Amino acid sequence: MNAIDTNVLVYLFDVDSESKRHQAVTTFNSLLQSPTETILLWQVACEFLACLRRWQSGGKLSADDCQRHFQDILAALRLIVPSPKVLELSTRLSQRYSLSHWDSLLVAAAIETGVDTLYTEDLQAGAQYETVKVINPFI
Repeated sequence: MNAIDTNVLVYLFDVDSESKRHQAVTTFNSLLQSPTETILLWQVACEFLACLRRWQSGGKLSADDCQRHFQDILAALRLIVPSPKVLELSTRLSQRYSLSHWDSLLVAAAIETGVDTLYTEDLQAGAQYETVKVINPFI
C-alpha cells in the first residue's frame, strides 16, 4: 500500500511552483492508476485542509476552490484514521530515527496501516523506517 504526504497534495494545486506541480500531478495520477492502493492518512488530510484554508485566508484560493480541492482528494483516496497506538509507536520512532514529532506521527501511522511506500519530500529519499520506504517524487 502507498501513502502520500501533505506536500505532494499541496503541490497538486500550487500554481506558484509549476515544476513541482507538474511532478506532483504525474506522481498522483500514476499512483491512482497503480494496482497498489494509495491511501490518505488522517494527519495528511488535516494538514492539507489547513494549507488550503491558509491559501483561502490569504486570497490565493476561493472558498469554493478550497472545498472542491479537498473533496477531490477525499473522493480519490481512502481516508485512514490511526488508532491511539500510533502515539506510542511515534515516540519510539522519534527516538530511534531522530524524527520530528510530526514526521514520527506520519511514519507511525503509515506503519500501523500497512503502508509500504510513503511519497514525501520531507524525509530522506530512500530511507527505510521499519516497514516503510520513503520515495521523494521531486528528485
